[in-house]
Amino acid sequence: MSTTDSHIEPHGEGVRRRDFLFVAAGGFGVVAAAIAAWPLIDNLNPSADVLALSSVEVDLSKMQVGQRISVKWRGKPVFVSRRTDKEIAEAKAVDISTLRDPETDAERTKKGHEQWLIVIGVCTHLGCIPLGTKEGDNRGEFGGWFCPCHGSQYDTAGRIRKGPAPKNLFLPDYKFLNDTRIRIG
Repeated sequence: MSTTDSHIEPHGEGVRRRDFLFVAAGGFGVVAAAIAAWPLIDNLNPSADVLALSSVEVDLSKMQVGQRISVKWRGKPVFVSRRTDKEIAEAKAVDISTLRDPETDAERTKKGHEQWLIVIGVCTHLGCIPLGTKEGDNRGEFGGWFCPCHGSQYDTAGRIRKGPAPKNLFLPDYKFLNDTRIRIG
């Protein structure tokens, strides 16, 4: 072996050791960065009080026919309406081909609970809160809800009938726990 050959062999061995050290140090750095970042990432998860509001139960037993209430769910108002027979009949009689966002009354209520309408009380135009849940509120031409910001009017099924709103009032995910109690969310 020449001196040149003996010099190459140790140099090649040194390169492999150095590569291992670089990879090990890089791996250690990635693990350290993940450990340091975890508290920041975990902080972005919803807090316990927010998770508790992810669903809300509403007692319907005290509501009178024709009464409307508003409850908070995920920071938004939800309108609960115990509709009269007249309101239900008017909502069912609408020709849905004339609606901007066509939906039947049956598609907006739960079967067997047609007297109850539950909608998210946020106008689909620019997010204002429509009037119509309190006694004496302006309910618009269609007897549902009236948005005072830009004049959108919704019927007793929460469908857009007049004004700039492009969609019906949205329906939250809800279910009847029994005949007098619902869970929203």
